[in-house]
Amino acid sequence: MARSNSSAVFFGEEIGRIKPERHVTRWIGTALVLLIAVLLLQSMMTNPNYQWDVVFRYFTSTQVLLGLLKTVELTVVSMVLGTLLGSVLAVMRLSSVVVFRAAAAFYVWVFRATPLLVQLIILYNLAALYPDLAIHVPFGPEISINMNELLTPYLVAVLAFSLNEAAYMCEIIRGGIMSVDPGQTEAAKALGMTSGRIRTRIVFPQAMRFIIPPSGSQVISMLKGTSIISVIAFSELLYTVQVIYTRTFETIPLLIVAALWYLLVTSVLMVAQGYIEKHYSRGFDGKRAPTKAEGTRTAAIRAIPLTDPVNVVPISPETKAGLSEQHAGTREGRTHD
Repeated sequence: MARSNSSAVFFGEEIGRIKPERHVTRWIGTALVLLIAVLLLQSMMTNPNYQWDVVFRYFTSTQVLLGLLKTVELTVVSMVLGTLLGSVLAVMRLSSVVVFRAAAAFYVWVFRATPLLVQLIILYNLAALYPDLAIHVPFGPEISINMNELLTPYLVAVLAFSLNEAAYMCEIIRGGIMSVDPGQTEAAKALGMTSGRIRTRIVFPQAMRFIIPPSGSQVISMLKGTSIISVIAFSELLYTVQVIYTRTFETIPLLIVAALWYLLVTSVLMVAQGYIEKHYSRGFDGKRAPTKAEGTRTAAIRAIPLTDPVNVVPISPETKAGLSEQHAGTREGRTHD
């Protein structure tokens, strides 16, 4: 007798037809989302106030690209300096020296508890507190530097972002280091390894899978956060488009240009972050990382086509009764033993 493909078979007997669950709310939600997306797309394409011709004209203009380059440069430099300083602060916070722990904790407290914009403006006006920076050379002349000439908008931006980022990277790196089993550090010390070698060979490679995800988010946040430097007239991406639309009065198209570039660069960073996370997560997904030979063997097995279909062989009632009696006899034998 022919069976339905959706019927369940247990020991050769058909126990009923499997009815798929109906998800009415999912279909309604999907329809609403698609409807909203179509309406938004139609509005963007038909509304002349978007001025897409202006957007396309300025999207690859030299002035905008130079502003984008300065934004990326500022992000990279500040992130590298902030990560280096944050690593030092993380080691200080985990140190057994009380003074080091207190100094690092105070630094983190100050820079995490005050807004980045406030720190930026204070650094930009630091010359009001210290007009000249004097350096006394022993048995030599005194070197004096004018702070107004030293603190350029670029240097102020790098200092503000680096010092602020160091406080957050300190906590991220400290959390990653603390996630490593302390027993591994103790075992390495028992083998005679130095503290620096333990950190570089054992602790940091394992801590990276906990450090990379929040660090990637910090890079993306910093890239977008560079837009606040427009308050000190640094010609990054947002300030560049502001200068242009102040002259041309094409505010919305120029802001769309900036938003599209932020979206594009952020998307590239997110993809790169995903690949880096996958690299450092190998072997930590609950399974052992396969060797090269095992990977080759698995790929060869998967490449073998399944030519013969798998058939369900029905079991007769006599066979089922015999299996049940055999199972009962086995249990009785175990009980007597």
